[in-house]
Amino acid sequence: MVLAVGTLAQASTAAYFLGLAAVTPALREHFGLSLTQVGLLIGVISAGIVGTLFAWGAAADRFGERGVMAIGLVGAAGALGAAAFVAGPVSAGTLLALSGAFGASVNAASGRAVLTWFPARRRGLAMAVRQTSVPVGAAIAAVALPRIADAGGVPAVFVALAGGCLLAAVAVAVWVREPPDAPARGSRPTSRVRTVLADRRLQRLSLAGALLVVSQFIGSVFLVEILHTGHGMSLAAAGTLLATTQVLSAAGRLGNGAWSDRVGSRLGPLQIIALAVAIGFALSAAAYAGPTWLLAAVLVPAAALAVSWNGLVFTAAGEFAPPGRAATAMAVSNTANYVGAAVTPALGGAVADAAGWPTMLATGAVAALAAVLTLRGLREPAPDQPARCLPATTPQNSRSRS
Repeated sequence: MVLAVGTLAQASTAAYFLGLAAVTPALREHFGLSLTQVGLLIGVISAGIVGTLFAWGAAADRFGERGVMAIGLVGAAGALGAAAFVAGPVSAGTLLALSGAFGASVNAASGRAVLTWFPARRRGLAMAVRQTSVPVGAAIAAVALPRIADAGGVPAVFVALAGGCLLAAVAVAVWVREPPDAPARGSRPTSRVRTVLADRRLQRLSLAGALLVVSQFIGSVFLVEILHTGHGMSLAAAGTLLATTQVLSAAGRLGNGAWSDRVGSRLGPLQIIALAVAIGFALSAAAYAGPTWLLAAVLVPAAALAVSWNGLVFTAAGEFAPPGRAATAMAVSNTANYVGAAVTPALGGAVADAAGWPTMLATGAVAALAAVLTLRGLREPAPDQPARCLPATTPQNSRSRS
């Protein structure tokens, strides 16, 4: 139940964090924005997440997931609901940044819940289930939001997204619980925050994740624009392909999680996927000059792969953490990811405006290849270690967890 509710909560935030990409043409028309400006409008959500993610992670380690996620989801719903009533892009951007700041609570806390409740031998798949919420939430949004925008305009889109966050907040408040052997609420973890920040392995992992986010967001944020604006595909068809991409990436996350459990490694599969992403985006850049069906046939799987790796990085970050600091370590990794997410939409739009869509796709290939090089030689902890989200347990507690 905790896993299911955490998945729902993450899907509700992914619906606006990634799902708004499905209505970029409507956003541009509603607010009078250029391609670069609409990328910046979507990117401010990530900027809001970056500013608060670390604090939410530390709060989750100390106070537990339930209150942290519930407060954050209610705040995100309030900001999104308010965005329905503003007419200017600056006001809307401010509220979207605020929605990201509140929604960051779910990114930090729901991953900790998985590491708390599941042993290492099942943790990769459990985290993958939780991480499928991101592409699934984005896929549902990609199908629903264009239709909502057609029927009620951009304000209706924001109201629908706010309703999803409120529903998730109620589910969190009712069903999320700490495991039986969790430390007392408010107890301090034994390891210091600076120990987490100084971990060179976590720093390299976080950098690799940030680089892969560049490819991920070039593929997800701009897929509709590439196919609709660049190749003349209908908006409905392009939105359907974006939803297909998210569904494929959800299946990929599940497969990657099970794969990592089977081989006892998160980083090995991650490097293979990063290399495949680099190849896929390079082929997409080359295919842009060809027919639309060929571009779609290459770009959709490449974009799906680019969204499929997050669970591996998230799990590895938690396993790198010292006892009691899993949410903090995952927040560090996620902060790097959201820095990349905040920068990429505006950067991608600027590159496309200045040099064209093929150059932007090639940028995704270069970023993924740089991630492969960053991960080379990085060692990970043994896969059978205990969950790192709780402080070190006494021998008696260790036996009870077994």
